[in-house]
Amino acid sequence: MAFQNASGWNNLPNGVFVPEIYSQKVQKFFRRAAVVEAITNTDYYGEIAEFGDTVHIIKEPTITVAPYARGTQVLTQDLADDEITLQVDQAFYFGFKVDDIEAKQAHLNWEDLSTSSGAYSLKDNFDAEVLAYMIAQVPTAGQFGTTGSPKSIVLGFATGVTPLQILNRHARLLDENNVPTENRWVVAPPIFWEYMRDENSAIIGIDWQSTGADSSLLRNGRVSAGKIRGFDCYQSNNVPLDSSSQYQILSGHMSSTATASQIAQVEKLRDPNSFADIVRGMHMYGRKVLRTNAMMLTHTTFS
Repeated sequence: MAFQNASGWNNLPNGVFVPEIYSQKVQKFFRRAAVVEAITNTDYYGEIAEFGDTVHIIKEPTITVAPYARGTQVLTQDLADDEITLQVDQAFYFGFKVDDIEAKQAHLNWEDLSTSSGAYSLKDNFDAEVLAYMIAQVPTAGQFGTTGSPKSIVLGFATGVTPLQILNRHARLLDENNVPTENRWVVAPPIFWEYMRDENSAIIGIDWQSTGADSSLLRNGRVSAGKIRGFDCYQSNNVPLDSSSQYQILSGHMSSTATASQIAQVEKLRDPNSFADIVRGMHMYGRKVLRTNAMMLTHTTFS
């Protein structure tokens, strides 16, 4: 009962006449934007058949050149058939049960509600796991910073280091590795883009209030309709902190990493031991960094 009774009040004292209502509108948790599918190469998706299957990706051979003059004997080199393997070796699942009594008498559709939540959790797990894997594969030569191990840098007005300067350095390092300018991307946590807006609010071409055709930008984590310093820009809370609790800024080219989902499904079956439906979902996928020189990383704190 929501109301208190005055001392000595005995008229309908228990308050059972006051109804309690359970809303059919459920408070859902906020969903993180997923970015991995937008920044990785999915060309090998169709070549994956079963869990454990491997795609063998033949690397282009490196051809050497030699000086030539009239009469020089031309020698031939042996061609290398080096390969990279992409294997489906990651699998995650969810499962829950809804009793027939719960399904019949509940005012909510627990099966649909929980299935939606489970499917999101699988996608979010995929996004976070692949981003962490990619970051771990960036070589020392691809990490831009000034001090410490790993090399890091402090961004902010106090140090004079700005987000645009970080993107400039990443772009230059990719240029030096002959990485194509098309299909470059950068993924960073929200604080990085906050400092970017503080630096130059006009540089973010479209705000969060996107509508119409541009409304998809928010859903996949895009923060700008156009490129910034040649990068497609993404915001993600799935970019992990490093071991020193520093933020990480990851950039690269779409060809740097391949991903392939083999199974992403949800199914329902009857529980043999009770009157209930079991709902379960599974996601099986593979990921492989193909070009370590096509990714750049900066460990940073903000002043």
